[in-house]
This record gives sequence, structure tokens and C-alpha cells, in this order.
Amino acid sequence: MKRALLLLPLAACSSFDDPNIVRDFRVLAMQADLPEQLVQVDVTNPEPPTTLLAQVQPTRVCALLADRNFDRKIRWSMTLCNLNSDERCPADGPQSVFGSGVWEDPDVPLGPPMLCGTIPADGNLLGVAMDSYEHDQLHGLGGIYYGVSLKVGGEGADPGNDLYAAKALRLMPRIPADIKANNNPSIDRLEANIEGGEPLPMVFGRCNAQAMPLQVAPHQTVRITPVENQLTREAYVVPTTDGGSRMFTESPTYQWLGTGGKFSAGETGGPKDAFGNDAILWTEWTAPSKDDLDGVTDFDFWLVQRDERLGLEWYETCIRVIP
Repeated sequence: MKRALLLLPLAACSSFDDPNIVRDFRVLAMQADLPEQLVQVDVTNPEPPTTLLAQVQPTRVCALLADRNFDRKIRWSMTLCNLNSDERCPADGPQSVFGSGVWEDPDVPLGPPMLCGTIPADGNLLGVAMDSYEHDQLHGLGGIYYGVSLKVGGEGADPGNDLYAAKALRLMPRIPADIKANNNPSIDRLEANIEGGEPLPMVFGRCNAQAMPLQVAPHQTVRITPVENQLTREAYVVPTTDGGSRMFTESPTYQWLGTGGKFSAGETGGPKDAFGNDAILWTEWTAPSKDDLDGVTDFDFWLVQRDERLGLEWYETCIRVIP
């Protein structure tokens, strides 16, 4: 079975400019579990910071990577800090490396699809949180934000070519009392309609983990639709500066990524439009033409789902193009 990376001629440079087509070394997404946590605070009689820290759980942070051009292992490190405007850790701020190592090639068969580290609920987190609080004009009313900076590079490669990515997290005061912490979003399934046909379920998993992925012919168009579940759009409240609160409902977005072909839209979903119409969730993917293929070719796909409250989930699937 051919990998999509090796098949399309280099002369087709315009396709390399499409940010939704992944043929390079790239951090595709970062996820935290939990994306935010609630802490009980008494604004009239503040408790010692260590008491608040006791309410916080360790947080697992994971990254989704693609490294299509190389067969190599990946160096990585994750640093806890307050991110600056460049989404890096400022040199003059508190920071702590909580994970590092060498990771297997993210694109090998049956290899791990993501790398993870865990932020401990310790004094390093407390120092970063207190620094964020002291620089917050609202004194934590809208949450105490902090972040993780990820640095990745090829094993033995020039560190000057390393990539950086970041993930924001938040500690929220339990104000109002019925506020609930955000969960990462989810969907029930993905459905595919080939050239307007009946919807077909798409199997989750990378191409190298699927024996029989969805099959299409060259240049056919597939409409891919995320089917949401009852938990996809959470209702939530936010505190206001006058002591009240407002209720909102999440409007998740969907980012579409793949190793070839063409998407009709690289991002779908989001809030209703000005006329109150729901946002379109689906995208259409057109397979490459026969001339751009060298036999049966598998194309990996990633769907990255985001909500407005730092929540994120990703899904992987595959389409096989048979000339």
C-alpha cells in the first residue's frame, strides 16, 4: 500500500500551500485533560494558596504530531509556564519542565499516535498560578490562565529547526455556585456520503491501523459529516463584573486535515450566523485524479474539534483511493 506522501509530484507546489494538507513535520493539536478545573474560594476571607492547591488535580497534556517526510524518532519537552504573546515561556517568568524524552516515529504502523506529559499539582503549578493571578486585572474572576509550551524536533536534527506549540489551561473560581468545569468535546461518529450516496460510517483509526478503510475512486467527492451527541454542546455560565452571571451554549468548530486531495472547507462549525442559521458542520473532500496516483493509495485524515472553553478532541480516519 502506497503512502500519500510519496505519490504526488513535487511540481504540484500549489497543493503544498494548502494548510489543511499535511505532508510535513507539524504539531496538529494539543489537548488537556482536564482543560479547566474549579476551586472553591472565599472572596471575603481568602484561604492560603496551598489550601487552593489541594483542590487541584494533576492534568494530562497530549500532543498530536505528523512527521511525513522522515522516518525518525522525535525529541520533545513540555514546560509549564505563563505563555507570552508568542505562546512561548518568557525567560523572566516562573516555569518548570514536567516532561521530556525521545518518542517513537508518530507515523510508523502501530506506533503511538500522540505523546503525553502530566502536570503535577505541586509547588511549581502554584508558583505559575500565583504569577498569573498577580498580573490579572480581574484578580481571577474570569479564571487564572496558565499554559504548556511544547518543543519538538527530530532526534539528531538541528535544534534550530525545532517546532513549538502551546496549550492554554485555566483554574476557575466556583462562582456562581452552579458553575461546572468544562469537558473536552466529543462526537458520536463520522459519516461519509460518496457522490451524494447513502451515509456510510467511517472507522476511527490511522490508515496503518485499518485493514479495510472507506474506498473511493479517483476524483470522487466525499461529504464527511461529524455526527454530534448529547454532550457535544455543553451549556455553561460565566460570572459578570456586576456579581451576576450569563448562560451560554458551546458552538464547537471542526478543523479538517489530511495527507492529500482537497477539502471544500478547512474549518466548519462555530456559532449561528447573523440570521440565526446553524453553521454547516460537514466538509467535502475530493480525491486526487488518477494521474496523481501511483496505484492504490491511502490518505490519513484528522478531525480536530474545539469548543470556546479550551476544550479539544481529535479523531483519525482513513480513505483508500483505488484507480
